[in-house]
Amino acid sequence: MSKTVNCRVVSKGVAEGEALVCSKPIGFNFGVDIPTGKIIEHGHELEGISIKDKVLIFPYGKGSTGGSYVVYQVAVEGTGPAAIINLNTEVIIACGAIMGGIPVVDHMEENPYDIIENGDWVKVDAVNGTVTITKKGEN
Repeated sequence: MSKTVNCRVVSKGVAEGEALVCSKPIGFNFGVDIPTGKIIEHGHELEGISIKDKVLIFPYGKGSTGGSYVVYQVAVEGTGPAAIINLNTEVIIACGAIMGGIPVVDHMEENPYDIIENGDWVKVDAVNGTVTITKKGEN
């Protein structure tokens, strides 16, 4: 059984995929390998893991404004996430996602860390402002 939660739209679009949940901020500039979509930031909890085609859940972005261009580049290269869910999206992530056409939402009515786990199937409707979660093994 799936659950739908309302949220704020940051970058419009609709996408779905397997959830990749991260409790730490992500710095896209020098933290993500563009050709592979893998996190390359040393010591990061997702180091070595690809964000390609995932619904990437992380609290917010960090680092310099060059991160916007990296978000855009992974979108163009096809190595970026299908969609992004943040607790609070800041300008770095928003700009790159808007330019790259990656759906982004934040300010969910329920804390995403309480209701989404790695491997859940998540649909982000960043047109109507909803996130639908199907728990792993229930789809």
